[in-house]
Amino acid sequence: MANLSVCGTDCRTCGCFGNMCTGCNECEGKVFHAPEGTACAIYQCSIHDKELKGCGECDKAPCDIWRNTRDPRYSDEEFEQNIQMRIQALKSSQN
Repeated sequence: MANLSVCGTDCRTCGCFGNMCTGCNECEGKVFHAPEGTACAIYQCSIHDKELKGCGECDKAPCDIWRNTRDPRYSDEEFEQNIQMRIQALKSSQN
């Protein structure tokens, strides 16, 4: 999983990748499920100011920003499972 987005989502597995959504890195943080014209708050997070490579290096992850930028396709349970999966992927990619 070398090409994880900043928040840890592997966009390549999404059916919308390359179609409705080109991925946060390619489109500067704009994600298809965000309100039109807005960028993903995770992408704009101060992790860039802290010189971290991504959320996996941040001791606050998963933070409120993750919860506020959730993909509406997920139920509450699916969303929590997705967050845990992304955190694990980010942590393991640091090793």
